[in-house]
Amino acid sequence: MKRKSKKQRHQDKRTKRSGNEAVTTNTNASAGLDRRSFLGRFRNWAIVGALSVGAGWYLVSETTAMIAEHDLTRVGNGKPAVVQIHDPQCPRCRALQKEARSALSDLDDPNVQYLVANIKSSSGQAFASKHQVAHITLVLFDGQGRRMAVLRGNRSSNELLNSFRVHLGSKK
Repeated sequence: MKRKSKKQRHQDKRTKRSGNEAVTTNTNASAGLDRRSFLGRFRNWAIVGALSVGAGWYLVSETTAMIAEHDLTRVGNGKPAVVQIHDPQCPRCRALQKEARSALSDLDDPNVQYLVANIKSSSGQAFASKHQVAHITLVLFDGQGRRMAVLRGNRSSNELLNSFRVHLGSKK
């Protein structure tokens, strides 16, 4: 049985005949891209670019919020403050931070500022020494920077919410 020989077909190349000679032309662009692959690559780079911008925006906003949260000079600026004496490696401190943030979000008072005195930093250690408190502690200040109350140990967000309302003088 004889096999039929098949001619190979090239989709990329077409032949033009001009006179007696055959000239081969390439229909693809010189870089080897056709329109479909160019648009596919453009779409992929657009997605990567959009994700990068979004991630950058998120990181900048988180960093700005963290810097503002650790600025202890804001105590006594006319707004009441809740300052947590915090050790970032302590699981009880992280639990208290979560509960305090939850209680403050339920409080719905934009005038209360939440600050963190990190005892691993020199300013946080100085702040804790000045007020004679250890970590796992919340210190409540009035708008003039006077210490009004000290809450030691872990508490639930409901307990903290009630303490914050009493501190602000607005029982709801």
